[in-house]
Amino acid sequence: MRVAVWGAVIALAAPAAADIYQYRDRSGAIVFTNAPVVRAARIVKQPALPPARPMFSSNPRAALLAELAKPVPMPTPTSYDTLIRDIADRYEVEYALVKAMIKAESDFDRTAVSRKGARGLMQLMPETAAQHQVQDVFLPRDNIEGGCRHLRMLLDRYGGNLTLTIAAYNAGTRTVEEAGGVPPIPETREYLARVLRYRLAYLHEGAGVVALRR
Repeated sequence: MRVAVWGAVIALAAPAAADIYQYRDRSGAIVFTNAPVVRAARIVKQPALPPARPMFSSNPRAALLAELAKPVPMPTPTSYDTLIRDIADRYEVEYALVKAMIKAESDFDRTAVSRKGARGLMQLMPETAAQHQVQDVFLPRDNIEGGCRHLRMLLDRYGGNLTLTIAAYNAGTRTVEEAGGVPPIPETREYLARVLRYRLAYLHEGAGVVALRR
């Protein structure tokens, strides 16, 4: 079974007992598989994670593994799809990614407010909303515009790396960069896996596939 979409995160998620092979297909995309389907495939070693800080869980992979094991959900249309596609296209951000993040952040509830104060569809923190000049955080167009602007900034910062972009959207750029990659925070790893699962579903709605860059 080929697993191309997970990109760099599958190396973090794969159990130590299972061999994961990597090769580059004709389009240039990096493909991961559990069987050496081509001669060029090579075994990917499980990378060492940054040492866990005291504030982090002693088992940071658990949440990511549990979420990755879940089946990909069926894509469902929402009343925001046209708006999401329009704004995502303007910022050259993948529609499936934006919709997946909204699903993971607020489940399409425009009035959602988290315990930490994140608000709206894309759960913008007040400082993020201010940074991107969001006028009304509960107005879907303003909120998604700010979220897409922030995603575009993160994608540019991390050279198009979806794994780091999604992790930074959840945990912040400072935490990601101090960890040297996806931080060993169960909440962040669970969020990362959830967004990637949702993205798989929404890619079936006709959005273009953006090759993951490591």
